[in-house]
Amino acid sequence: MTKLYFIRHGKTQWNLEGRYQGANGDSPLLRSSYDEIDQLADYLHDVPFKHVYASPIKRARMTAIHLMAGLHQVVPLTLDSGLREFELGKMEGMYFDDVKRQFPEEYDGFRFHAENYDPTAIGGETFEDVIARMDPVIRRAAACHPDDNDNLLFVSHGAALNAGINGLLHIPLAQMRAKGGLSNTSTTILETVDGGQRFKLLVRNLTAYLEESPDATNTI
Repeated sequence: MTKLYFIRHGKTQWNLEGRYQGANGDSPLLRSSYDEIDQLADYLHDVPFKHVYASPIKRARMTAIHLMAGLHQVVPLTLDSGLREFELGKMEGMYFDDVKRQFPEEYDGFRFHAENYDPTAIGGETFEDVIARMDPVIRRAAACHPDDNDNLLFVSHGAALNAGINGLLHIPLAQMRAKGGLSNTSTTILETVDGGQRFKLLVRNLTAYLEESPDATNTI
């Protein structure tokens, strides 16, 4: 059995401001986010990890590096662009409310109805695109660590993780957003007993270890 721990990066300035970051936009982690990553490290303290995989985008990369320092584990770190956030084209850097006014159909599809999301007008990726690039990264990692009690850590982004995890669980696009988004510094855990062929959800969007409860600006 292999357990896969999926972590969304810490909260950034643009998260706080209600802006889309996407794969090409980025902003620094808040000072308070480093404290929350330390709280996550305390929660994961007794979990020995075999390998860490992270998006190379700075907010995810810094979350992974700070988390591993807090865990005091010497573990290989692989940066893989397959774990990057959605390419959101014209929406990147825009405030949510401005996107809702300027691109109402794209906003609704991205946030609530993945089966209707068509990013052609904004020059972005579809849910299918993101699932197609995340899926092999995760399955390949699981296949490389098929032993009992192997634990793998993935640090990525809210929308990409939501799509990728639901893809692994064969959740249809129409239900992709049914359980809502994932919060900053949250943990979602899957397990596989067959080297990454099939996955089972154990924990979703856990944040109980954080001293402050997430608010609306934490979740996407």
